[in-house]
Amino acid sequence: MGCKVHADKNVTDWHASGHNKETHAMILPPNLTAELEEEPSRVVKADNEPPSAPPFWKVKPLEAMTDAEWESLCDGCARCCLVKLEDEDTGILYPTDVGCTLLDGESCRCRDYALRQAKVPDCVKLTAQTVREIPWLPSTCAYRLLAEGRDLYWWHPLVSGTPETVHVAGVSVRGRVSGSEDDFTLGEILERIVTWLDRLPSSCANRESE
Repeated sequence: MGCKVHADKNVTDWHASGHNKETHAMILPPNLTAELEEEPSRVVKADNEPPSAPPFWKVKPLEAMTDAEWESLCDGCARCCLVKLEDEDTGILYPTDVGCTLLDGESCRCRDYALRQAKVPDCVKLTAQTVREIPWLPSTCAYRLLAEGRDLYWWHPLVSGTPETVHVAGVSVRGRVSGSEDDFTLGEILERIVTWLDRLPSSCANRESE
């Protein structure tokens, strides 16, 4: 089997921000307290919060998202950062458990995301157009899911509120990367072909969001 190595990947940093809130007791003047007691409807309107808007990925097409929204869609699984082998005769891609030279297998992050394409020429930048054309995006990938009209899984950081759920759910490649592509010959990479890469972990199957 004639093969050429592809280290196609697109890993984005996802940052969660915390917000501190201070609660202050409010003392109302007697006249205002009386007015509120006389008009219950005003009390209800003052106490009830407005309905929250749906999350951006439910209402915006991929093409309309801001750069920050687009970047936040990456769940940090790093499945797309593993080396793939392509059969030159058939065009079939074979995923391996060998990581890109810039992949940190523990954090599942790119070691130099800003300059990844300069340092790794075959690193593919995902766009609203390419996510609809690339055949090797994982079935769990948020970009692929939204392009197909589906919703995000429960473990996606935007849904769960923490980037750790992608690891807890067994979706990321943490603990599965055999090493960097720099440490293997082509013959050795041929022996690292895996079949688990595009499978949904059983822990996610019954909690899938459609």
